[in-house]
Amino acid sequence: MSRVTLYRIEKGEPSVTMGAYFNAMIALNIDFGIITPAKLTANEVDVDHQGWIPARIHLSDYPQLKQLAWHVLGTDELTPVEALSIYERNWRHVDAQKLDPHEKQLVDALRTGLGKSVRNV
Repeated sequence: MSRVTLYRIEKGEPSVTMGAYFNAMIALNIDFGIITPAKLTANEVDVDHQGWIPARIHLSDYPQLKQLAWHVLGTDELTPVEALSIYERNWRHVDAQKLDPHEKQLVDALRTGLGKSVRNV
């Protein structure tokens, strides 16, 4: 790297390429890496998916639904209508305190989006 390029980096001129910046970082032993976004914790709810109904509901993502759907054989996914039907028929077996926030969000979205026919949900 030339002295002029280093001088331009120090001044913050816009004409310096990213490659030159990386070379300067390597020379200074500065580690540059991509930071992955933090995952949501179990208590946080993804606001972007509020009211959102997935096309296929994976049983492994919803522990209470998985327990209620013990009789469903040969598939790990349900349609939203099937999931709502299982919740409706077996709601008395659901422990409301153990519902994860994202599962509660799913139940609310199913109830809102697929009708008010839910008896005890």
